[in-house]
Amino acid sequence: APPAGAVRAPLSGRAEPPVRCVCYGLGRFGRCPNARYQLAFLLLLLDELRVPPARCALFDPAFSAREAAVLRALGLCLLPENEEGKRGVEGSATLFYMVHCGKALYNNLLWSNWSPAALSKLVIIGNSFRGIEERLLSRILKRDYSYIAKVLKGVEEVALPSHPRYLDTFNDTSVHWFPLDKLDELSPDIWDCVEEPMYQDCEDLEIIRKGEE
Repeated sequence: APPAGAVRAPLSGRAEPPVRCVCYGLGRFGRCPNARYQLAFLLLLLDELRVPPARCALFDPAFSAREAAVLRALGLCLLPENEEGKRGVEGSATLFYMVHCGKALYNNLLWSNWSPAALSKLVIIGNSFRGIEERLLSRILKRDYSYIAKVLKGVEEVALPSHPRYLDTFNDTSVHWFPLDKLDELSPDIWDCVEEPMYQDCEDLEIIRKGEE
């Protein structure tokens, strides 16, 4: 898989490295090789960043009882319910590992941390925000995923190195972080709107809602 050090490099200039991790949407690693590779990379990443496994929490509504037992045996924690990505950093620098998750999950995460102070403590490994911007019509991005749209000028992004063996595993995956100086350059007006995303008009909602598991 991509070297775990590829994540440390773009984060080396951060004043506060991640001290905990949250993983959403890992998938059925008992059945899917790509999900196993992603789990392996997560474990290597925790070691590289010196985050104890006990400080890494995971959730995927698809986990089987056996897969949940394996994760616990590895020392990882399981979140008790579907948060829909709505988790705040609560003052601690946090890495969110969200490879190939739906756009709504990223949007919800941004909404849950919608302030310069909170976003500056956030690191996301997941689908490229630049790629999302390129693939979606501007009006749809602003309507359905407004928090992604509003933060594009305040995010730094570095793509994970590609490897021919793992093209389907980590394709379109980037490391994202939000430098405080870039966030401070954004218009103060964007922080005034903190309306919770509802996705009522979204035709292609890539998220499993709470209660729909």
